Amino acid sequence: MPYVEAAVRRSQFIAAARTALAAHGVAKTSLRVVAAQADVPLATMQYVFPSKEKLLRAVIEDVVDEIAGVLQDSAVTGQGLENAIRQGLETFWTRLVRGGRELQLLQYELTMYALRTPGNEDLARLQYQRYADVVAQWCRQAAERAGETAAVSFEHLARMIVAGVDGLILQYVCDPDDARAREGREALANMTIGLARGGQAVSANTGGPE
Repeated sequence: MPYVEAAVRRSQFIAAARTALAAHGVAKTSLRVVAAQADVPLATMQYVFPSKEKLLRAVIEDVVDEIAGVLQDSAVTGQGLENAIRQGLETFWTRLVRGGRELQLLQYELTMYALRTPGNEDLARLQYQRYADVVAQWCRQAAERAGETAAVSFEHLARMIVAGVDGLILQYVCDPDDARAREGREALANMTIGLARGGQAVSANTGGPE
């Protein structure tokens, strides 16, 4: 077998693990299954990841990095806070939710694994903190560039956006109704924009104050 750097092997094994997890779920995915998916001997897999727990931790971090990266790239921050929220929600949904059911299922299954596995609970907390930090960053940038202020902290606003998106994703993976999901995103955008304005209602049709 040709020599492959450990860092390259690590990335290959994480990708193979994600494929296996999406197909079989956490409970039925073993190091042996992932090794077969990666087409390497089990001993090679164990050299990089000695245990299933270490491999799953790496997969969780990889999934969070991917989702946080898309969140970071989703919003245009040069046209004010309202536009950043609306456009950010739509871009994120298009890139990672619509047609990305397997990734979302994998994310939730790994979150539950982290919460139920002693010593890994911090991964679940850090996962959602990472998402909220990214959203808070682009909300703050959008507001500052437009000379706007918000009635609540950007951290609180971001947590509400992340919580709303999380609920919409769960509904969508259970029953993928695009029209309902679109209405949900519009309602979430209106509610969070209203929150940023101090409770001022936002028109669902125009996006402006009622």
